[in-house]
Amino acid sequence: MLDVVDINCDMGEAFGRWHIGDTDDATLMALISSANIAAGFHAGDPNLMDETVRLAAEHGVGIGAHPGYRDLQGFGRRKIAGTARELVNDIVYQVGAIREFARRHGTSLQHVKPHGALYMEMAVNRELSQIFLQYMRTVAPTAFVFCMAGSETDIAAREVGQPIIREFYADRDYDDSGSIVFTRDAGRPDPAAIARKVVRACKEGRVRTVTGSDIEIAFESICFHSDTLGALDIVRRMREALAAEGIRIAPVSQLKVG
Repeated sequence: MLDVVDINCDMGEAFGRWHIGDTDDATLMALISSANIAAGFHAGDPNLMDETVRLAAEHGVGIGAHPGYRDLQGFGRRKIAGTARELVNDIVYQVGAIREFARRHGTSLQHVKPHGALYMEMAVNRELSQIFLQYMRTVAPTAFVFCMAGSETDIAAREVGQPIIREFYADRDYDDSGSIVFTRDAGRPDPAAIARKVVRACKEGRVRTVTGSDIEIAFESICFHSDTLGALDIVRRMREALAAEGIRIAPVSQLKVG
């Protein structure tokens, strides 16, 4: 049973005047411990990056770069063909942006978490994960990489000694392999059902899949998405349910990493 977890959320996922979801990041920021901040390719622009990093710094929330495919129209949820080195160079570019905004606000980069279809591709693409981890070992050897347990990203990070945080997806479904069921529209999920799912995962290390089977799940951080409808209710219900079970929310520096 987990007695302490991180809560992370994808943030800054707008562009100019265009916004997704029904909750402001400023409201959510006070309720999380790690922020994955869009870096401009799937969402985000320089003004929004600056504002989101500032909010995270003011709330003591860990700052993470959230690089994605160069796909503003598709919100980074469409796979883009490219060599592993080309895709990692896109990641380098985006991580650099968030690192500089973090420096501007007197803080540093806590972690990197790829976004959407890029995250899912890295989970199964060994070459891409290995080149990405070579980059991380060179420029940010103490920064955490957020990933799914047992993924190629997880394996590659362990091989080179990069610190990792494994995630549990609160507002997404799992298949029997332990992978996320990828969807472009999650609808408006039931916050109470999500809270029950999260508590069970923390207490039992298990999650129900879309086929009705139970699988084991290992994680240190719970992820939900700011663009999911009802995100504010989701995080409030999760926090209440975790507190009722004596499970503390803490930054990744205080977690027991598996």
